[in-house]
Amino acid sequence: MPVKTYKPTTPARRYMSTVRTDELTTKRNTPKKSLTTGGKRAAGRSKGRITTRHKGAGVKRKYRTIDMKMDLYDVPMTVQSVEYDPYRSAWIALVEPEGHPVRYILATDGMKQGDVVLSSQNKLEPEVGNRMPLKFIPEGMEICAVELQPGRGAQMVKSAGTFVTILSKEDDAVQIKLPSGEVRLFRGDCRATMGRMSNKDHGKQVIGKAGRVRMMGKRPSVRGKAMNPVDHPHGGGEAGTSIGMKHPKTPWGRPALGVKTRKKKKASNRVIIRRRPKKRK
Repeated sequence: MPVKTYKPTTPARRYMSTVRTDELTTKRNTPKKSLTTGGKRAAGRSKGRITTRHKGAGVKRKYRTIDMKMDLYDVPMTVQSVEYDPYRSAWIALVEPEGHPVRYILATDGMKQGDVVLSSQNKLEPEVGNRMPLKFIPEGMEICAVELQPGRGAQMVKSAGTFVTILSKEDDAVQIKLPSGEVRLFRGDCRATMGRMSNKDHGKQVIGKAGRVRMMGKRPSVRGKAMNPVDHPHGGGEAGTSIGMKHPKTPWGRPALGVKTRKKKKASNRVIIRRRPKKRK
């Protein structure tokens, strides 16, 4: 069973669930020391004022340096271990390229210890874990960790269990449908990894209790309606009253909820064939 449930010893445990870590090589959170750095927290206060809302505390963690570019071309890389990464939802893999130091890469679904993966600018066998340009990948095959521009490294489709497929190819343009439903053009030289991202059952787990959210570094959020007028445009009034304005606003008085924020003259507009569909209420 991919999702682990618990006996209802407490009200929180009754519904809590976690993802099973059978795919991981090591159960202990002991990353490669040379590939880790101590991350500085971006949340907190400056002169007594909160600079980043709804963030703070959380379990102490180290940042793993990930090789998003995988620019060691045509060098076999052997997977040493598949590990957990606290900074992302997908698993990561420690690989050892022939004649080069070990490095971390994003793990694809089904990747295990002993597998050999390749990265190239030429055509490779369409095997899960291999990375090559989009123009050589067969249509309809699941891919992930896609580049937006050649040589920039994985920029899209990096969350747990996500994947995209190639709809069509025309000259040097490749048409891809993203997980959001948006259809977008990519250059054929942009590279992608074959297969879907690991930890595909990440979205099925149930948090179960508020304390577990606090461990993730998330602090409680308060409705603007429950604040005073000095703290939020929605604040004030007697209990049960509306926000008192035609459209909702942010704490700083800007329009919120449903307002388009994308720039009309953004350069990437020309490569978007179809925008993502609106969510049904």
